[in-house]
Amino acid sequence: MAKTTKTTKTNSKLNGTNGTVTESPKPLAARSEPAKPIVAAEPIKPTPAPKPAPTVQPPKPAPQPTISLEFVRPGAKQVAVAGSFNDWKPERTPLVQNGNGRWVGDLNVKPGRHEYLFVVDGQWVTDPNAKETVQNPFGGKNSVLTVSA
Repeated sequence: MAKTTKTTKTNSKLNGTNGTVTESPKPLAARSEPAKPIVAAEPIKPTPAPKPAPTVQPPKPAPQPTISLEFVRPGAKQVAVAGSFNDWKPERTPLVQNGNGRWVGDLNVKPGRHEYLFVVDGQWVTDPNAKETVQNPFGGKNSVLTVSA
């Protein structure tokens, strides 16, 4: 019986110089995956700056009533008023001469009861038009001004 030999075909080539066999690379089978759609990236939105904490505004003070004071002293060179409404500092509220020895001043005074004196050329004097006076700690009297709201 004759011997049969089975040979397998290979995709090889003989190298012409020394008889070595080199194999040709086999093409790889391409894998087909479903195409993914290209999604446009959303633009980056800038993060808003943090809002500053709300500032609490102090309540506005109620408008103070305006009081007109008048003092008459012909020949006076300087007249001011000092009292509990201005820490007894006459330089804060000088009066204006209106002629014929008449001095006037408009004051913004909080409602309430206030004591005061006119300062005429350096002398502390009660208001002759005051409806009320009270004893002061210096042995004299203070004029009283009552301001309603």
